[in-house]
Amino acid sequence: MTGFPADVSRAQEALRALFPATPLQLNDYLSRKYGARIFLKREDLSPVRSYKIRGAFNFFRKTLAADDSASLFVCASAGNHAQGFAWVCRHLGKRGVVFMPVTTPQQKIDKTRMFGGDMVEIRLVGDFFDDCYRAAQNFAFESNGLMVPPFDDKDIIEGQATVAAEIVAQMPRGLMPDLMILPVGGGGLAAGITRYFAETKAETQFVFAEPAGAASFSRSLAAGKRIKLDNVDNFVDGAAVGEIGKENFRLLKHFREDQVKLIPENRLCATMIELLNVEGIVLEPAGALAIDTLKDFARKDLKGKTIVLVVTGGNFDFERLPDVKERALRYDGLKKYFVFRFPQRPGALRDFLGLLGPEDDIARFEYLKKSARNFGSVLIGIETRNAKNFDVLRKRFADGGWAYQDITDNEVLAGLII
Repeated sequence: MTGFPADVSRAQEALRALFPATPLQLNDYLSRKYGARIFLKREDLSPVRSYKIRGAFNFFRKTLAADDSASLFVCASAGNHAQGFAWVCRHLGKRGVVFMPVTTPQQKIDKTRMFGGDMVEIRLVGDFFDDCYRAAQNFAFESNGLMVPPFDDKDIIEGQATVAAEIVAQMPRGLMPDLMILPVGGGGLAAGITRYFAETKAETQFVFAEPAGAASFSRSLAAGKRIKLDNVDNFVDGAAVGEIGKENFRLLKHFREDQVKLIPENRLCATMIELLNVEGIVLEPAGALAIDTLKDFARKDLKGKTIVLVVTGGNFDFERLPDVKERALRYDGLKKYFVFRFPQRPGALRDFLGLLGPEDDIARFEYLKKSARNFGSVLIGIETRNAKNFDVLRKRFADGGWAYQDITDNEVLAGLII
């Protein structure tokens, strides 16, 4: 083995001093559901519950091999990169400074501090990541520190490619993936894995999963050059990147645009809840991207194939669970929000409740305006056990002469009042 695969093999060997290979597990539930042999590469079971520790460690390893006098390392991150960076700093006994936005959830700050111990200092700067990143760069320059990038670096890519080397070693004898689905944010993981498979002559097909609200890779492939997004939906925070890395795109630009699946954030929530309820697997939004992508395939196109899904992370803050459940219910059509023109008379609420079926429930009832003498605007959220029940309800609303507007999918109104 020579070239890039040999470099990855050396990185993999070095990693074993930190933690054993994460498991590659045949998932019976998904395999039965899609009629295929579906394996999950469980990066959510690494010491920091994501694959980011691989790239961070390899960057440190290569840097210190070239100059062991390097003593100060710097990164900017509000998520998994910060945690991997902190863990490596403590392991190697190197001082690190992590810059995080002021808006970073306390849970992520606490975990980064726990992983880094006395070797890591956390500085909260700015409301947005761009402000935080600039502050980190300025500090590194003024303090003669070394910036550790989250994805756009050859050593980071090499470290992430150790996932591919492990998969090859862990596959059952005589079996290789027909298809591998990889999440894409900045592109470090995808660039590393696809390069490793290409240079080892493996005949594996690749599909990429990207958040619909952060489609930098897809748009860059369409344009034939890197595109920086004007707006990014940060819900899938582990993969919500405004611009794919320069080196990463160089290694990925030969793929077709139709190999990238854009994953709706609300549908992703339904997958997270499904894996939690059925398999007991706790995934962050980015960690569920590859699994959710299966929904974009017809069952006949997957039947009999051997498929590997890289599960990239499980750093989920359970304070987000109500929002995830809400999004999942809305995607599945089990929860809707209406604004009703409600009569201001005794018995009106009783009349309305009489329209509901045995599987329907009022999840929210709030007067938005009741100054009018005859009618008031009321926000009503309804949950049900079967999405078809809403067809029955709409007919009852119409037959009863109730005036209303369904605002479930109205992003402007829903964002303001739900």
